[in-house]
Amino acid sequence: MTRDQAVGKLSAGVTADLDACQAILALLGRQFDAALRHRSAELTELAAELAPLLDSMEQRRVQRVTLVRALCGAKAGMATLIATLGAPRRDALTADWQALEQLVLECKRLNVRNSALLTEQFSIMQRVLHGEETLYEAR
Repeated sequence: MTRDQAVGKLSAGVTADLDACQAILALLGRQFDAALRHRSAELTELAAELAPLLDSMEQRRVQRVTLVRALCGAKAGMATLIATLGAPRRDALTADWQALEQLVLECKRLNVRNSALLTEQFSIMQRVLHGEETLYEAR
């Protein structure tokens, strides 16, 4: 694979990740709504939809790391690679990479929000089903 082909593959991977992040954001929104409404079947379906998107993103991340290191050295990151590109390609990849970083942060934020809601719901159900452990303790 030539350097130009590798950079093209990297760029295509970033574009695919941007699309995947948009889909993940939508699914995380639906997941939150389903959790609020206690729709467990829908939560299961959404998990099944999220898993392949996340797996694909992870595969592209691994590929990206491998390509960047092959092109720029063992400790190199995307910033190093981007700095080696000519103006039009550098500017496009910089914009896409920054957009991807922001989308990933938003996905992480929504995932934490959803996890907190589900954890709180689980905790409440545990208390309802099993009672408070300290309910009958002498004070």
